[in-house]
Amino acid sequence: MRNTLILSALMLGSALSPAYAGSGPIKIVLAEEADLLEPCMATRSNIGRVIMQNVSETLTELDVRNNKGLMPRLAEKWEQNADGSWRFHLRQGVTFSDGSGFDAKDVKHSFDRIMSDKNACESRRYFGGMTISAEIVDDQTVDFKADPVQPILPLLMSLVTIVPEETSLEFVREPVGTGPYKLTNWTPGQQIVLTGRADYWGEKPQVTEATYLFRADPAVRAAMVQAGEADLSPSISQLDATNPATDFSYLDSETVYLRIDHNIEPLGDIRVRRALNMAIDRQAFLGTLVPESALLATAIVPPPTLGWNPDVKVPAFDVEGAKKLLEEAKADGVKVDTPITIIARSANFPNVAEIMEAIQAQLQEVGFKIELKFVDVAEHEGYYSKPFKEGRGPQIVAAMHDNSKGDPSFSMFFKYASEGTQSGFSDPKVDDLIKRASAAVGDERAKLWSELIAYLHDEVVADVLLFHMVGFSRVSERLEFKPTMATNSMLQLSEITIK
Repeated sequence: MRNTLILSALMLGSALSPAYAGSGPIKIVLAEEADLLEPCMATRSNIGRVIMQNVSETLTELDVRNNKGLMPRLAEKWEQNADGSWRFHLRQGVTFSDGSGFDAKDVKHSFDRIMSDKNACESRRYFGGMTISAEIVDDQTVDFKADPVQPILPLLMSLVTIVPEETSLEFVREPVGTGPYKLTNWTPGQQIVLTGRADYWGEKPQVTEATYLFRADPAVRAAMVQAGEADLSPSISQLDATNPATDFSYLDSETVYLRIDHNIEPLGDIRVRRALNMAIDRQAFLGTLVPESALLATAIVPPPTLGWNPDVKVPAFDVEGAKKLLEEAKADGVKVDTPITIIARSANFPNVAEIMEAIQAQLQEVGFKIELKFVDVAEHEGYYSKPFKEGRGPQIVAAMHDNSKGDPSFSMFFKYASEGTQSGFSDPKVDDLIKRASAAVGDERAKLWSELIAYLHDEVVADVLLFHMVGFSRVSERLEFKPTMATNSMLQLSEITIK
């Protein structure tokens, strides 16, 4: 036994960096490959898990691991000016991975680039419903002015990835950032490698290099960690989470739902949308295809979020009621027999195929004609976001939305406003509530968000809300790491300790 321990120690020591004990490379296996490594697309989970705060940093950062709230990152401090604008004081001595220095010009360019109509930056959608501009005060100071005034603008800045001033408006393949890592290899279909930077401005992480591998099957991901072929899989299925020494569950901030396109018959009829909701036995999924500890959703945001409304109830499972609504709609000339396509993202979450097939069967049981189509993440975005394709048939997009920021403003405009990039309808009352809630503070802000949540669910029947998910991860015993609510969208290598 003693010889075994000595041998193990020698093997471990040989893998460590000579810099200090506990440093070294790791391998991470993810469900979805990154189709892009563009910093302004890092709010999309398959990209953010790789580069957000690893390669590309933001001015502020929401600390969900230690519950410290909004923390400095590239901005050391900030305050609100008398006119309602926000002033950010930037950290000095920071360089990008290409050796160039960081200052206010980079911040302004990064924000202007996100807001430019010459690209399709995903983070732009979080600034919908407002006019906002960045103004340089001096090399280390930037003012952001918003109309209407945004009381949570410093929190919004936690989504703005900073790139050098010289970065083109078009998407880049090799991101340059101020983070502790730089991209050293990207072989599409095989791997991505991030390597630690010796000239990083902050504390050096213990992980010296991270290799990202991609496997769609959650059982394969779990097996790779068990066999030592990988050190971490942030997403495995509950069925595979069988080892208490390596497997951890965590309440994530993802909401699974079906986005309904109200613009195409028969989905524009509220009776049809109510029937869709009544036809699905949500409870039957818990403990089977969906983790037992997942919550049934009544809003696009999870319960800890400001304004979450406990009075909104999950639609009752009612097969006969759903059939009756379809019969009434059909009698009024609504073409309820038109085939409807559910478009789902392959490997989006564990058991996605089985869950969607079960939903398809439940909808067909009440009389819907449902077709099911699985696509990769890039193609999915074409169905999910505007501009929607002309001449399309009735479509429902299955999706999983992340909001770990604690405020509905990170969801409501682009999901539900008339001009929202992923909104499937237009409603003046929804637009008004979003506008007023976004500018409000304190109890009034919570009250307006709560009113909007109830109106969307009960009166508009905007979509089919399904589950607030619980995640499961497998972490090698050589690592010290526990997932958090933010893990699905951002996996900071600096939070990983090597034993």
